[in-house]
Amino acid sequence: MQFSEHWLRSMVNPPLASGELSHLLTMAGLEVEEMQPAAPPFSGIVVAQVLSVEKHPDADKLKLCRVDAGLGEPLQIVCGAPNVAAGMKTPCALVGAELPGLRIKKAKVRGIESSGMLCSARELGISEDHGGLLTLAEDAPIGQNIREHLTLDDTLLTLKLTPNRADCLSLQGIAREVAALSGAPLLLPAITAVPAVHDKQRQIVLDAPSACPRYCGRIISAVNAGAPTPGWMRHRLERSGIRSISALVDVTNYVMLELGQPLHAFDNEQLTGSIHVRFPRSGEQLKLLNEQIVTPSADTALIADEQGGSRALALAGIMGGEDSGINITTTELFLESAFFAPVAIAGKARALGFSSDASYRYERGVDFELQRNAIERATQLILDICGGSPGPVIEAVSPANLPSRTPVKLRSARAAKVLGIPLSPAQIEKLLQGLGFPMQREANDFVVTPPSYRYDIEIEEDLIEEIARLHGYDNIPSPTPSGLLFMPLLPEERRTPMQVRRQLAARDYQEVVNFSFVDAGWETDFYANSDPIKLSNPIASQMSVMRSGLIGGLVGTLSYNLNRRTKRVRVFEVGRSFRRASATEPVAGFQQPLRLAALCSGPALPEQWGETTRQVDFFDLKADIEIMFAPQRLRFLKTRHPALHPGRAASIMLGEKEIGIIGELHPQWVQKYELASLGNAAPVVFELEFDALTDVPLPQYREVSRFPSVERDLALLVARDQPVAQLLDALREGAPNIVRSIELFDVYHGKGVEQSKKSLAFHIVMQDTEKTLADSEADEAIKLLTELAAIKFDAALRS
Repeated sequence: MQFSEHWLRSMVNPPLASGELSHLLTMAGLEVEEMQPAAPPFSGIVVAQVLSVEKHPDADKLKLCRVDAGLGEPLQIVCGAPNVAAGMKTPCALVGAELPGLRIKKAKVRGIESSGMLCSARELGISEDHGGLLTLAEDAPIGQNIREHLTLDDTLLTLKLTPNRADCLSLQGIAREVAALSGAPLLLPAITAVPAVHDKQRQIVLDAPSACPRYCGRIISAVNAGAPTPGWMRHRLERSGIRSISALVDVTNYVMLELGQPLHAFDNEQLTGSIHVRFPRSGEQLKLLNEQIVTPSADTALIADEQGGSRALALAGIMGGEDSGINITTTELFLESAFFAPVAIAGKARALGFSSDASYRYERGVDFELQRNAIERATQLILDICGGSPGPVIEAVSPANLPSRTPVKLRSARAAKVLGIPLSPAQIEKLLQGLGFPMQREANDFVVTPPSYRYDIEIEEDLIEEIARLHGYDNIPSPTPSGLLFMPLLPEERRTPMQVRRQLAARDYQEVVNFSFVDAGWETDFYANSDPIKLSNPIASQMSVMRSGLIGGLVGTLSYNLNRRTKRVRVFEVGRSFRRASATEPVAGFQQPLRLAALCSGPALPEQWGETTRQVDFFDLKADIEIMFAPQRLRFLKTRHPALHPGRAASIMLGEKEIGIIGELHPQWVQKYELASLGNAAPVVFELEFDALTDVPLPQYREVSRFPSVERDLALLVARDQPVAQLLDALREGAPNIVRSIELFDVYHGKGVEQSKKSLAFHIVMQDTEKTLADSEADEAIKLLTELAAIKFDAALRS
């Protein structure tokens, strides 16, 4: 909502500077988003009258003008404006005047001396119009400073209003607020009923009273549609961001800005019979003033007459139709002032691909008692500017469909408790009186009836908020809280999310935070989820479902970085996934488990002289996971997953529980999302339950042996498809007590090994805490492990 400060001060003029007024409104919840001057700084420009115009002897497009600038003697000024004419009044920059980027000097133009410059609106910086000189009113005083004459020492304020404050979409509403906040007197324009001078009228029929509970109409005859709009009105409209069109249209826009009531004027000679407010027939179309042909939905109200049975004239509360619109030849108009229910207008204009000032106000809520006052105010302005003869105001109303005003009880003690400040009933009463709310006092409590223009007052807390605004948020103290603080001890067997994040950051990962709303295609590709949780009102088409995992977001992050030629990417995310609860789970509805996922792509290490560049692979990521879970041991079992390469994917097992997956991204998705650019191999990812990382076993004491260890290597031949994890688990479980560790250090298949076999080499460390082991004891342990492998896995000792 943009408006002129000068216009506002004509209704309420508090003793505050522009900056102070802006701060007052902002702290009351009406945020002033922007302040800008109505005109740039300039000086030395006055109102002047062109006395005569002659052709320049040496230039076809230049003219010699004699100008009266109020200096006693006429000035000779060379001018090239196409609209300069004798008798017109226009701004004149005198010699020495300062304009934006220009200083006026006496100069010769094609040999003729020029003592000043006649100005266009663009040269003054008040408009982009540069088609000719700025024409001033005939009664403009010659010699008057142009800044004073056009009220250019003005400030334009732009409010960023919340949807619940539709009452402040007008100068009257803002003035009410300023008066209540500052205590300055409120001087609203006087509105009196304009008596009818003829009996012409049109009956109004509310066929859709739920959409339009109140409709006022009036015929005004013998108007001069070509009358010029007064300068004061044109300036106020332009400074509110509305272009001046014609006097009749400008009056309707002016009343909308002044009072907050949208109006519409029909050419009465184009209408037939009564005016109906109805819903459209199936397939009915209407050509609007913006030349757009629309097919309104079944719940969009129309304004119609009785031509041809029933002809649509306008989209109710949104925009008029072209066939019945007023123009320069209009001599008789039908003026509409109606209340349309917010629910009947909300979203209708956006669905048709445009918006209007009227729909913006109606869908937020217009004062439903304002219509008659608005039509009277517009009538008086039309008569003053365009002349004419008004007929009677015809009003149709459906009381049952008008919004109800339910009284709200406000308890003084409750207000003081919520705000945390002492407030007496007398103070509260004074604040509420400043707002002009009708109320009754019951001891220390108040029963307040919300006025018709305040749709946001429904419960006691709404009134408490009003008290806080008027009292001033700056005046509410913010004492430092005091009390005993207790620092809880973190259990040693629990790890915090921040510790996990720091551990991953130490492993050269960077944390990302992605949206929980994702593309439905990601769910299908990476999780084979054909029925994700859909959002009823997504913020974008590519963010229409809730994610069931984190891989899609990490792939999107990788794609974003590859497009910006970031070759090495190591990212992780801690976030919630979303799924429907199964029938066996105790809580119905949706589950939101916390998960951890990471993705690596590009070189395993930053480029350096000490290491050969190689691509990150499955085992790099596997090592990072094992370090995070240490000293717990993980197992990795071959698996299949929609997001991962069918032969390079594994499930992550902690004990007997599957806690996640790890693997190389499926070649199909690498190609689809163009992830192999910059020469990178396929990225590797993991995703696991976050809770599995937070439980850490307490360290257990283990005696440190003073005796030397014995180390042996054991190479076994097993079937080529034999999972290593199963064999390693069996060896560790069946090993004698002297075996301290068994680790795989080599896998080989090739020359010297059967095609169907592979060689697994294990490094075995043995140690006793009471003595030095003999070779025979070590040999016996190796023999036991070899026999165990042979029995359970048909393994043979490799010779």
